[in-house]
Amino acid sequence: MKALYISLIGLFLVVSCKSDKTETPVSENVKELTITEKIANAHGFENWKNVSEVKFTFQVDRDTIKGKGRSWTWFPKNDKVKMTTSETNIKYRRSQMDSTHVNTDQKFINDKYWLLVPFQLVWDSSAKVSEPTFTVAPISKKQLNMLTITYPNEGGYTPGDAYDIYYDNDFMIREWVFRKGNSKKPSLTTTFENYKVYNGIKIATDHKMADGNWNLNFTDVSITLVN
Repeated sequence: MKALYISLIGLFLVVSCKSDKTETPVSENVKELTITEKIANAHGFENWKNVSEVKFTFQVDRDTIKGKGRSWTWFPKNDKVKMTTSETNIKYRRSQMDSTHVNTDQKFINDKYWLLVPFQLVWDSSAKVSEPTFTVAPISKKQLNMLTITYPNEGGYTPGDAYDIYYDNDFMIREWVFRKGNSKKPSLTTTFENYKVYNGIKIATDHKMADGNWNLNFTDVSITLVN
């Protein structure tokens, strides 16, 4: 009986030790976001996966003269595109383009790039992105963060071009410099301003030069999400 009693005590101690054992939490390796991912997310990139349709009109106003706008309807999930101007109306699918659509598609890529620059930073995986620096922005003269995205010399409609992106500490783009062919001399410098939110996606609807008499802008913007 004494032996049985000792055995039961020993069994109790073993069970107690097992039940008292604390679980060691499994640490998950959380991937650190890149600067371009942080910029894209600050502009609402997490909502892009739900976008079914994008509409916008691209135009450039000079002084008091209103530009002739190009209106676009884009269905990104099947890459259908429609362009409407005062002279024409063209529809095509980018995966099935022929030579008659190349000129229209060049315009679409240009206009869409201006509209969604923050997202292009993560979409354009072939481009080279520099390490960020802290410097003076060319128009506002404010201290901002800056990185440069440079495109390869082959492929695309404008190979070899470079863009200096100026963004604040909230990762919102405030200005940029376009340098054609990665020239040291700026080809175009504009602001990113008048941000508006469309179903969680933030878009700068005005891009002005330093003198204020030139404004590349977007009107009639709408972004539709999947139901």
